[in-house]
Amino acid sequence: MSGVNIAALVLVGLVAALHAYFLVLEMFLWTAPRTRAAFGTTAEFAESSKALAANQGLYNGFLAAGLVYGIVADDPVGFAMRVFFLACVIVAGLYGAATASRRILLVQALPGALALIAVVLAH
Repeated sequence: MSGVNIAALVLVGLVAALHAYFLVLEMFLWTAPRTRAAFGTTAEFAESSKALAANQGLYNGFLAAGLVYGIVADDPVGFAMRVFFLACVIVAGLYGAATASRRILLVQALPGALALIAVVLAH
């Protein structure tokens, strides 16, 4: 395995870990003070939106799971999974930046785009 391949897989793994972290924040720690500070929400809003956040966290978990599967699966399936789920991460990041916070571009879309570029270059 080439160095470019390893770098691409590491970047995909980092994006997967990031989305697993989002899952934990949104599903289990949504009302915690540090999570509320990170998302800029009040205690009241966090409590009333807990179910919505958990649903969003579950979707982030699906993204993480798909990326991990893309890492461990043999090509051509692994490559296709990495490209598909990274594209999903990027689209979700662009949508989130347009509708919720521009910060999502840096936190979600940019890491996904860098990983996708690395995956394509390694292929």
